[in-house]
Amino acid sequence: MTASPAVPADMDPEWLARTCLGGNLPEPAEQHLRLAGINYAHDRIAENHLFQAQALAPGHAAVLIALYRFYFYKGRLADALEVAERCLIKAARDNHLHEDWRRVRGGDADFGSYDAILPRFYLFTLKAYAYLQMRLGRLEASHAALTKMLELDPSDKLNAAVLLKVLARHGQEDEDE
Repeated sequence: MTASPAVPADMDPEWLARTCLGGNLPEPAEQHLRLAGINYAHDRIAENHLFQAQALAPGHAAVLIALYRFYFYKGRLADALEVAERCLIKAARDNHLHEDWRRVRGGDADFGSYDAILPRFYLFTLKAYAYLQMRLGRLEASHAALTKMLELDPSDKLNAAVLLKVLARHGQEDEDE
């Protein structure tokens, strides 16, 4: 699978594995993730392996991201959004933040540091959530999440402003014709 706007290219899978995602993943769960990748073209088989990995390592970030990416690349955006919401709750808990992203404030974590791994993962997750909301036509929800990203990281290291510009242009092509 290749990178997409919902999984930014700078979110290197090896970086994730080394830092915040791969730790404490049981070997059988990791094996199911590998088998899901090998069987990606066979939806039922791949999804079954993802579910088995989830059963072995419930709530593990690596498993959640694998599920998210599978659903995203298969065009199952509503399913991807559900997983993104679960990731957002996990990231909030890992950062000791309020589970409702609307109630998180900039001083609650070191969001401005690109090297602060857990806050960075939280922002990446919020970006994926916002992007999916946009793709599903939930423009107000997308705008709110992207605005929250800029509130948490005013230096905009993860380029929320770019998605806000895309959101602002949404539908203008139709109006211009």
